[in-house]
Amino acid sequence: MSVALATDADVRAAYARDASGLERTPESVARPATQGEVAELVMQAAAEHRSVTAAGGQTSTTGASITDRGLLLSLRALDKIVEIDGDRRIVRAEAGVLLGDLKRACAAEGWLLAPDPTSEDECTIGGAIACNASGARSLRYGAMRPHVSALSVVMADGAMERFHRMRIEKNTVGYAAVQEPVDWFIGSEGTLGVVVEAELSLTPLPARTIGMAFPFASEADALAFVVSARQATGIDPRCLEYCDRQATQIVATATNDPAWKAALAIVYAEEAGDDEPPLESWLALAEQHHVIEAAVRVYDGEAALRDARHWRHAVPATMHERAAPFRAHGGRRVSTDWAVPYAKLARVLGRAQAFADAAGIAQAVTFGHAGNGHPHQNWVGESPEHVLRIEEVVERTLKVVIAEGGTVAAEHGLGKLKARWIPLQLGARQLGLLRAIKHELDPQGMLAPGNLIA
Repeated sequence: MSVALATDADVRAAYARDASGLERTPESVARPATQGEVAELVMQAAAEHRSVTAAGGQTSTTGASITDRGLLLSLRALDKIVEIDGDRRIVRAEAGVLLGDLKRACAAEGWLLAPDPTSEDECTIGGAIACNASGARSLRYGAMRPHVSALSVVMADGAMERFHRMRIEKNTVGYAAVQEPVDWFIGSEGTLGVVVEAELSLTPLPARTIGMAFPFASEADALAFVVSARQATGIDPRCLEYCDRQATQIVATATNDPAWKAALAIVYAEEAGDDEPPLESWLALAEQHHVIEAAVRVYDGEAALRDARHWRHAVPATMHERAAPFRAHGGRRVSTDWAVPYAKLARVLGRAQAFADAAGIAQAVTFGHAGNGHPHQNWVGESPEHVLRIEEVVERTLKVVIAEGGTVAAEHGLGKLKARWIPLQLGARQLGLLRAIKHELDPQGMLAPGNLIA
């Protein structure tokens, strides 16, 4: 084999953690520099009946990019931007390219690569595809899936295959589940093949984008404003992000904005297009929901928008920092990824808060994509027992989420932490089909063991 496998303890330890708080030390690590080397490594592993878990930036919050079994395949060195083709409105890049770097390269040529997970400056293209990542602006642009037009994938036997989306408007050949092979791998969390290169669609950059932060004196007013903003005419939000009272205090500290310290919730919105943004319409709608007018902030221009992104990122970053001291004792950050129809969000959050009170645990720090009905609840679990109590509250909440027509995982996938909850959402026939697809594409079960399929 031309690529050496690292078994040194320090090297293996360097790949033993992701953002989930779990720790899994692989038996060996490989760091291929080419797509061909990836194929060679997977082929050899298949011959030796050894498992392979692909990893990129290891920003997974679910343990999807770590393993204590077999080979950890780091794709970080596959970092070439192959081409940006404005005529075809596509960009091709290898799996190890950081999403933020790729977005900036496209923007320099006048193109928007729409997916925008919060971790875009740390996550790779391959990782974003593996979990069908989304982010704040998925309210308008959708998650990763609709932007992926072709993939190069190393299959479980080491064969390299290229899959393209069909460019026709009608197709009745076969079951819907088999008609677009590109979709097999998006959100598959590395369990069906190893993505080594992707072709992504581009759209022209909007001529003008503004961000707006609307602080409120109550969480109820903020969530009602989100619903109204989704339904209003005359405005077209690109994102609607929410911070509850605890998240708002983190933001107020990060921005050192004294006007925000009295707020109990913040909604951040963006409007983008070629015309003048309807700022007055936004302000009028916010006033109807009792916004704290003196604390409204407007972000105009790329530098200001980056500042807004920074303070929004301060919430998960702070929770990660708060949890770090407890890792040595079996504690970790516990984060949810559920979503419900957006108009039901306030009711479901109320139920979740009641469950936490009944269990005698602190309320979660809640933030995220309220416009999609998709919040992130974060707790700091200080010990294994504390984590278990929090997860019992999460499970009770997930049962309500499913009853309200929601999902247990909206953008981070299931990984190893949340695979146990897939039966809450999928019935026996769906689970049977899931396992049948896995067996067809990975008959040895060697790819990403423990991810998605518990």
